[in-house]
Amino acid sequence: MPSNEEVFEKVKEALMDALGVDDDEVTPEATLVGDLGAESIDFLDIIFKVEKAFDIKIEREELFPEDVLSNAEYVQDGRVTEAGLAVLKERMPFADLTKFEENPIVQDFGNLLTVQDLCNYVSTKVA
Repeated sequence: MPSNEEVFEKVKEALMDALGVDDDEVTPEATLVGDLGAESIDFLDIIFKVEKAFDIKIEREELFPEDVLSNAEYVQDGRVTEAGLAVLKERMPFADLTKFEENPIVQDFGNLLTVQDLCNYVSTKVA
């Protein structure tokens, strides 16, 4: 099993390659969308590169639960409900949802995932 540092370095390489960002931009706290400029099409490339780097299979909905964010049972008036937050926490134990919980606007969800969250996710997959 790779160390946390090894996971971070491989994830960092994948993000630099997929997004064309500089080494110093990819920090654990950087958000994939807001800070690194990832767009929806980029996530396919990111997933591919991370899968290849770690020899794992990533299901898109594990990282990006669009099915929850577009479900009327979990979203009302553009905000994720308590039930929706519970489902997100269950499905994304690798992500820190604390900030999102304060103001769970669906539109802001894309700005949530950080480099560290992605590293945490990979660590659970390779464990």
